[in-house]
Amino acid sequence: MKRVTGIGGIFFKCKDPIKMKEWYKTHLGIDTNEYGAAFDWKEMSDSDAKGSLTWSPTKETTEYFEPSKREFMINYTVENLEALIDELKKEEVTILDEIAVYDFGKFVHILDLEGNKVELWEPK
Repeated sequence: MKRVTGIGGIFFKCKDPIKMKEWYKTHLGIDTNEYGAAFDWKEMSDSDAKGSLTWSPTKETTEYFEPSKREFMINYTVENLEALIDELKKEEVTILDEIAVYDFGKFVHILDLEGNKVELWEPK
């Protein structure tokens, strides 16, 4: 079973997400929206398969990264979230929540060895 298939997003804390997005837009040309930016790509093995990486500055007071104390969170894409969670439970990995289902896919959060919150995403 494949586990991680790619990086789906990079989220980081900052004092002023609006100003941070404006800075990156002005100086590095990143086309931002209310969430940050999306970098779209196509699979090399299947040119019809599309993917996206989200880049998102987040308010420094966010509680979304908790219980991690880090200033960042990485989202990894996976192929079969339910099967992966079953395996991670057997391996005694800390699972923080239940699988959440949205229009754009399924999500769950785990902790790595050093207590960093990791978001796993099975895109639709």
